[in-house]
Amino acid sequence: MNDTQSHALTTERLLLRRWRDEDRLPFQRINADPRVMEFMPRLLTAESSDAMIVRIEEHFERHGFGLFAVEERTNAQFIGYVGLMIPSFQAPFMPAVEIGWRLAAEYWGRGLATEAARAVLHYGLDNLALDSVVSFAVPQNLRSLRVMEKIGMKHNPKEDFDHPKMPDGHPLRRHVLYRIGRK
Repeated sequence: MNDTQSHALTTERLLLRRWRDEDRLPFQRINADPRVMEFMPRLLTAESSDAMIVRIEEHFERHGFGLFAVEERTNAQFIGYVGLMIPSFQAPFMPAVEIGWRLAAEYWGRGLATEAARAVLHYGLDNLALDSVVSFAVPQNLRSLRVMEKIGMKHNPKEDFDHPKMPDGHPLRRHVLYRIGRK
């Protein structure tokens, strides 16, 4: 993992940075929390969580952007991730860059995901000159949908899709798509 600050963003309350070895254990706890993973296919094992960090760092190396580790600036406490990623599946809206987030449940309801997502969106549209950014979730994931709306993303029901990594009939197969373009 990369301990440099070559890719870092700051907000009023947060530091968004590359991943460190000490992020592994708290990230494992986040990915094993049923509240956090409610709208994901399954809880992640420690090994799966660690493998996800490796894939995130490989994405940074390959594309120059990725999912930032997020920490509170006041205490350097790791609280989750927010960032940009190229989805690893084919869908009608591809090619695209997705903004996504996952924070520990004890940090919900404080506007931290929205604060970090705004910074990441600004970085993607302005610094990386992306034409647009998408985000998607199951319709029941109201917390994530609210973050999408708060950062200015718009939902077009015509772009909703069945996630190709979910089997037919799975309750998490249907996804809504939100999008925002460069102004």
